[in-house]
Amino acid sequence: MGHPIKIQVQACENAGDLMDVLTLLAEKDSAFVKVPSDSIFKTHEDQRPPFIAKGSNLLFTVKIVKIQSLQEAMAERNAGLEKIKANEIPTRDKYIADNKLVVKTTPSGLKYFITQPSVKHKPLTGDTLLVNYTGKTIDGKVFDSSVEADAQKAGLNQPGRNYEPLQVIVGTGGVIKGWDEGLLLLNEGSKAEFIIPSDLGYGADGAGSDIPAYSTLIFDVELVKIKPIKHAPAKPVTKAPVKHKTTAAKKKS
Repeated sequence: MGHPIKIQVQACENAGDLMDVLTLLAEKDSAFVKVPSDSIFKTHEDQRPPFIAKGSNLLFTVKIVKIQSLQEAMAERNAGLEKIKANEIPTRDKYIADNKLVVKTTPSGLKYFITQPSVKHKPLTGDTLLVNYTGKTIDGKVFDSSVEADAQKAGLNQPGRNYEPLQVIVGTGGVIKGWDEGLLLLNEGSKAEFIIPSDLGYGADGAGSDIPAYSTLIFDVELVKIKPIKHAPAKPVTKAPVKHKTTAAKKKS
């Protein structure tokens, strides 16, 4: 059996749409609703799925399980987030213990260990890096990968994607903080696992349905190549010409 979903009542975009119907129902009421699909996609036609034809009707069976004020809904959400937040550290510690990992921890809380060392040079802030990666939540669910074999193994549906290293300008805020910090610790050609706490990742907001709030993220990364930042050539220093003082000889009277 499914779970109720929360819907925040908003102003109707079109008369007779589903939101319009919900405002007519009371708590515990049920209804069978027929909604013209054209009213739903009137202002979002580009979002119409191919299996919903123009001029068709959509049928909904709805039940209002509970009505909450905005304040009640926010309080419930915040309480749930605090519970998730409190569980993040114990869950992360258990992951490390269960997998018998020997990790290094930076002052920010980033944890990592090298899986393939390299003696090549490390990047500097502003360098462009080519990085292969596979990202997963701490329960092992893969949510993204630049490696085709890893993506296929995880059953990711990424039609049309070109599987190639991601290009990152490191240390400039273009990626999550855990990446910006962690990539600067690696040598070109090395591989590592990053264990990134949520405050160095996506925090309380999460990222879509794949990354919930306060999620510790696991990234297997490979620093494939470093492209050093090109600094502008230094301009030659030119000195201003020195003006010599001349003293006019006094004429004898």
